Amino acid sequence: MVVGSFREHSLNRQLAREAERLIGDRAEVSYLEYRDLPYMNQDLEHADGGEDPVVARVRAEVAAADGLWIVSPEYNSSYPGHVKTLIDWLSRPIVPGDYQAPLPIRGMPVTISSAAGGMKGRGMAEKLAALLEFVRFQEPTEPFCLMSYGAEALKTNVLTLDDDARSLLSRQVDAFLAAIEGDPAAL
Repeated sequence: MVVGSFREHSLNRQLAREAERLIGDRAEVSYLEYRDLPYMNQDLEHADGGEDPVVARVRAEVAAADGLWIVSPEYNSSYPGHVKTLIDWLSRPIVPGDYQAPLPIRGMPVTISSAAGGMKGRGMAEKLAALLEFVRFQEPTEPFCLMSYGAEALKTNVLTLDDDARSLLSRQVDAFLAAIEGDPAAL
């Protein structure tokens, strides 16, 4: 799970935890910690002495995963800058300048969810899906659980899923697990 919010009481982290609960024992879920990832910078990428240790750790954790589930808020009809930084680093050659070597993200199953304001994260999901396809993840698995929260959720720091959102998230879990298992019907 990649949570696109670093807020202490992130509503998107709560949505990710609900997805994890629905996954249950059907898969192992881990959370990528990437808040210390530096901005994409070719000076770091091509630095003498090897790869930045934080970049190396994040890349290794993603490479070890069977799929990536991004749960992100929407900022100005798009995804947060730190999510873009993550995708930028994951899409860069591991050996600087070697664009022939395969990257672990190429063909990797990916899906998107969002707890957001009135637009339910649609702008974020649309732009993020396009970016993920561009860097050659597998086409993002749908349906996406994009849900709106009210002002009360921001006051209480509690995300409440209604029956429709819970049903949609459950369908997303099933579709994503099928994509990870290589079920052609899910792709």
